[in-house]
Amino acid sequence: MRQPVTEGRGPVRYGPQPPGPASGLPVLPELADVVAAAAGSGEPAPPGGGPELCEAAGGYWRRRGVHCGPNDLAAAPGAPVLLSAIIAAHDGDLLLPRPCPAWWAPQARLLGRPAYHVPVPAECGGVPDPYALLETIRRVRAEGGRPGLLLVSVADDPTGTAAPPELVREACEAAVGEGLHIVSDETWRDTAHDPGGTVLVSPSEMCPEDTTVLADLAGALAPAAWPAAVARFPAGERGARWRADALDRLTALGAQLAAPVAAAATHALREPAPVAARAAASAALHGRVAAAAHRTVLASGGLARPPQAGRCLYADLTPLRGQLAARGVTDAMELEEYLGEGLGFPAPGGHRFGDDLGALRVRLDTAPLLGAPPDPGGRALTADDPLELPEVAAALDRLAAAFHELHRTPANGAGR
Repeated sequence: MRQPVTEGRGPVRYGPQPPGPASGLPVLPELADVVAAAAGSGEPAPPGGGPELCEAAGGYWRRRGVHCGPNDLAAAPGAPVLLSAIIAAHDGDLLLPRPCPAWWAPQARLLGRPAYHVPVPAECGGVPDPYALLETIRRVRAEGGRPGLLLVSVADDPTGTAAPPELVREACEAAVGEGLHIVSDETWRDTAHDPGGTVLVSPSEMCPEDTTVLADLAGALAPAAWPAAVARFPAGERGARWRADALDRLTALGAQLAAPVAAAATHALREPAPVAARAAASAALHGRVAAAAHRTVLASGGLARPPQAGRCLYADLTPLRGQLAARGVTDAMELEEYLGEGLGFPAPGGHRFGDDLGALRVRLDTAPLLGAPPDPGGRALTADDPLELPEVAAALDRLAAAFHELHRTPANGAGR
């Protein structure tokens, strides 16, 4: 597996490309046409996005029960730069669920902010256990820290799970009660595998004055190669001040959307029928593949929460520690290398997501299981049974072979 180049870099090291797992699907032709039509424009969108983009973003959130006006919104070329601006607009240390998206913590490090991880409950990721959250806040304050922000994701990368509304409410009420502001990353909220499953509720519906919502369009609506993200700030005086501070930072960084990307983002946020249909078909396809990968992990003796949203599965191979040790694998970094070599595509270890290095956890993305160029994932979108396509079946067979080989290795057997 190709290894990342880190020589000459600072404290921010390789991680999966933000905002997370790629789609593995061809660009929607309608969006490509929009980009082509706007390609002649040499003017970027203004910092924070133009009126049409903000209007489209407002409609997107109003359709999901999140009330906002044009002056409550901002856009940027990708979620990382927008999150950085949001963090910079607030005082205090960050609290993050463990595990969390790989691109969150680097924003805190680049801003020189302390970040503390809080364990998630057994049933899902993305939202910290409320009691562990309160204990962490108490401990951080006792050690001289200043907790100020809690980052959550109701539809989570890396665990691929959806947080139940009651857990979201308890965690958010605990955070707000302790004076923290909530940043809700809802990049993956439109990627639920089962529309009739867990109802996704935004913290902004429960704590509207204390929640900033962030969404990267690469989650469901647009290709990751066209970076575009939007944020909804709370209404009122405080929200206006936070938005102004964030816009100042975006302006200073020159973080403006290119005109063709802004046009595509505006079109996607309006959710015309082809965009909505592609989002639904993509979510269903990745759900089928994630379920198949989940069955493979469980059959090998590993553990994993059932995937509910997004494009990944978070596997815990602690029950196979003996078999892994027999192959020279004793931590997440070695597990990442071992599985990456066996699968032929990256399998980021849990240490990328804030988990302990010694924990044998790994994120398995579904995009590499959809096939290979020249038509990655294209046929799978329209197939009656995508799992029976030769390219998908072959990829799932490679996954099964890698885990089967591990499962049948004696715990005291010879190394690799």
